[in-house]
Amino acid sequence: MLSNRSDRKFPKVVIIGAGFGGIEVAKKLKNKEVEVLLLDRNNFHTFQPLMYQVATGTLSADSISFPIRKMFKSQENFSFRIAEVNHIDSSNKTVQTNIGDFEYDYLVVATGATTNFFGNQQIAKYALPMKSIQEALNIRSYVLQNLEKAVQIANPEDRKSFLNFVIVGGGPTGVELSGAIAEIRNNILEKDYPELRKEEMNVYLVEGQSKVLANLSEKSSEDSEKYLKALGVKILLNVSVTGFDGTAISFGDGSAIETKTVIWGAGVAGQFPEGFKKENIQRGNRIQTDDQCRVLDMENVYAIGDVSAFITDDLPRGLPGVAPVAQQQGKYVAKHISNVMDNRSNEKFSYFDKGSMATIGRAKAVVDMGKIHFNGFFGWIVWMFVHLMSIFGFRNKVITFINWTVKFFTKNSGVRLIFYKFNQPAPEVKQEDQVLENN
Repeated sequence: MLSNRSDRKFPKVVIIGAGFGGIEVAKKLKNKEVEVLLLDRNNFHTFQPLMYQVATGTLSADSISFPIRKMFKSQENFSFRIAEVNHIDSSNKTVQTNIGDFEYDYLVVATGATTNFFGNQQIAKYALPMKSIQEALNIRSYVLQNLEKAVQIANPEDRKSFLNFVIVGGGPTGVELSGAIAEIRNNILEKDYPELRKEEMNVYLVEGQSKVLANLSEKSSEDSEKYLKALGVKILLNVSVTGFDGTAISFGDGSAIETKTVIWGAGVAGQFPEGFKKENIQRGNRIQTDDQCRVLDMENVYAIGDVSAFITDDLPRGLPGVAPVAQQQGKYVAKHISNVMDNRSNEKFSYFDKGSMATIGRAKAVVDMGKIHFNGFFGWIVWMFVHLMSIFGFRNKVITFINWTVKFFTKNSGVRLIFYKFNQPAPEVKQEDQVLENN
């Protein structure tokens, strides 16, 4: 833990967060004259773009996770600790954690983001987020539990709320998740639950803007909406969510949908330890940096990925919260640190956008690469190849490919197991119901 800086042979680089950005910094500092310490609350890296497939049972959790220590087993200047980071003391250059304090010469904050409920405490209490493996497994368990409960109810009217699934947020997460749940409805429901009919199950995708996948091209947005509707997804556009009490989700126009399951993918907010100036925290709870990824007014401290607000004249809204941004910033910061140690100058960070993509069910995807657009089966092949190549670990690549291949040919594969019961908070008792109960 704490040691005299003069006793160390090389400068110490502490990285907080084992996401795409943090992993990239550590990898690129291999064989450099630094000591690298990576801190994370888990001992594994998660391939977040495929989290929705864990939530819907296509993949098991360990298929998209990889042990951090195994990842860096051949890197001699690397060490790792499971820790919760509580505070950063920039004046003394120490990181305070639940397992003790660690000194740093260079600090990289790559702590990512968590779900943003925009201050609505009721929604935060009852809706299901999906920003971690545990939350994805909670969704999988809860969806299956509600299907099991629906089977036990004889009256179709009484089981409506268990068979209505609402996904809020029309970005890649919401689009991919709603498509995957719609495929459960179309291909699996009546096989696994012969007491139910697929017409009873409804999948809703709610988006506050006028189109889904608003950050992709107009063509990709139109194609994805077409594919979703073909799967039977009911798309609600220009709709704001005002509340969810565990039994019904309500909207700004006064309408509501009776449901037990609301999955929230409408926004993210940066998460980071204490120690940053309030004036450096920007919209989305992100840390303001300069054009070299350095946190303002903090010496040798960097912020990258979803937690970073890389705001410039050319990028007034910052960079998108996607894996390539974090990876490119991670490579840049590793080089930046090396240059600083060697007294070399650094250029500004420049993000190269390789494109965007999203999959909408079996053999359908949309891909934007500059002015080039793919869709349908070919788009899905491109999407599948890019994601397979990006997953850490040969075993994970093979298992994922086998699962996708089996699902493609059978339309019926996956991990539909309830290993534990996930309990949502008890629904709120409406005032009129409370009056009747008291009488």
